[in-house]
Amino acid sequence: MRAQWQAKAPLIKQAWKQVVIAKTRMQAAALEAFGEPSAPLTMMARKVTSGDGTNLEAQAARYYWPRMMGAKFRRDAGADAENALLNYGYTVLRAATARAIVAAGLHPTIGLFHSNRGNAFALADDLMEPFRPLVDCAVRNIVAHSGANVDTGAKQSLARLIATDLPLGEGVTPVSVALIKLATSLGQSFEASALALALPDPP
Repeated sequence: MRAQWQAKAPLIKQAWKQVVIAKTRMQAAALEAFGEPSAPLTMMARKVTSGDGTNLEAQAARYYWPRMMGAKFRRDAGADAENALLNYGYTVLRAATARAIVAAGLHPTIGLFHSNRGNAFALADDLMEPFRPLVDCAVRNIVAHSGANVDTGAKQSLARLIATDLPLGEGVTPVSVALIKLATSLGQSFEASALALALPDPP
């Protein structure tokens, strides 16, 4: 935790760059899974700079959401239907990420990019980013097959996401374990002052 607090800005910015690249690649894979065009996202992932100074994460989101959820969709945390399902899935993912962060000996309040005095889970909001498209895919499938209600079946489907296998290193790892490996690798990066994040590949 001391190494986390004392980490230098260039290391933190490089870590955020890698997180944004991983998220953008995961978004591209999510669109491909539904037969949507993903080439622009793949190109954006190659252009992310240290600290994402050109805000390619937001540019990727503008391209991604209409193709993932439909042209009329707007991401609104206070809305219902698809947005409420996304909120539930992200809450499950955020809780698993926070557990992984604490288990790795890191403090969840000290983020890489997210920083808000009232946010006790800034680092969880950072490290969960590459995993969000898994929730998005699940929500699109739930809406297509069962409608946009946050019912028991939908909750169970979203809760099971943390058991989804992802390619990591030489094998496959459940999301819950991938989060622990990512948080641990970040802690080791802070201690070594050299970045080596264990980020998952798209399934």
